Amino acid sequence: MLLDDRENSETTDPSRNAFDLSSYGKKRTQVASRIHFKNLTGKNLTVKFAICNETFGDWPLDKALGLAAQHGYTGWEVAPFMLADDIRGFDQSSRTDYRNQVESAGLQIIGLHWLLAKTTGFYLTQLDDEVRGRTADYLSQLAQLCRDLGGDVMVLGSPAQRNFPESQTEEQAMDAAAQCLQLVVPALEKHDVKIAVEPLGRGEGNFLNTAAAGRDLIRRIDSPLVGLHLDVKAMSDEGTPIPQIIRDNADLTLHFHANDPNLRGPGMGEVKFEPIFEALRETQYDGWVSVEVFDYSPGVETLVSESMTNMKAALPA
Repeated sequence: MLLDDRENSETTDPSRNAFDLSSYGKKRTQVASRIHFKNLTGKNLTVKFAICNETFGDWPLDKALGLAAQHGYTGWEVAPFMLADDIRGFDQSSRTDYRNQVESAGLQIIGLHWLLAKTTGFYLTQLDDEVRGRTADYLSQLAQLCRDLGGDVMVLGSPAQRNFPESQTEEQAMDAAAQCLQLVVPALEKHDVKIAVEPLGRGEGNFLNTAAAGRDLIRRIDSPLVGLHLDVKAMSDEGTPIPQIIRDNADLTLHFHANDPNLRGPGMGEVKFEPIFEALRETQYDGWVSVEVFDYSPGVETLVSESMTNMKAALPA
């Protein structure tokens, strides 16, 4: 399944309504197995490996979790469309059951990605106030879902719901996206969740194609709860070497996806991960490194096992 198979670019749906946000519980305690390596000053850093749940397709959840745990993943990153077509119909009991099943398998839910994939009526850069407001409402509900599941980060990619038309300038798109996400900040504060803005390569659209553009959007939103997501496939489309992008953006990086421009897992293509992990070490990144793939043809078992094997082999001694 490629990117276009997951997205729906419709931008109008007047049936979407705002909702009342409510606060949610106490911070959960997260425990995960870790792989340590030392930075240049000798300080131990932690590499926490996660995997995205759509990797497993229609596998039963218990089987998918079992394979992930078997290969050493301790984080589980959730695409909302894998739970329900519309998360507003995924009730509290279902959320609790899902979270309990993941945690019983020895993993923890770290957050959400593909936030707007397979939805209709939502658009980040739309100039129409109603559409932006509706989109902000849905993202706010996703913040509650994230917290209900035990996560604390939402990766905002979803290119089909953010690319802007030729009739619109990039500056207008930036302002519209910033205004939309500013509306989400109160929900982020209430649920103790962060948004990680994801730059994507030019092959996926015309909005936020570089980490520098991501920084620009983050600056406009001006909230400590909005930071940067870095993705190896996307960074490969920039002219700057990936390790340098990591170093240049260490101050804002909240989350990290490991993959390859060939749409498969880390180490399954031409990108070398040794310098990537070295840069993460130098910058003392202590967040999750999460595997996200888009070409499932090698098979689930191969993607899960080879991705982990390749990442471990690339870690600095």
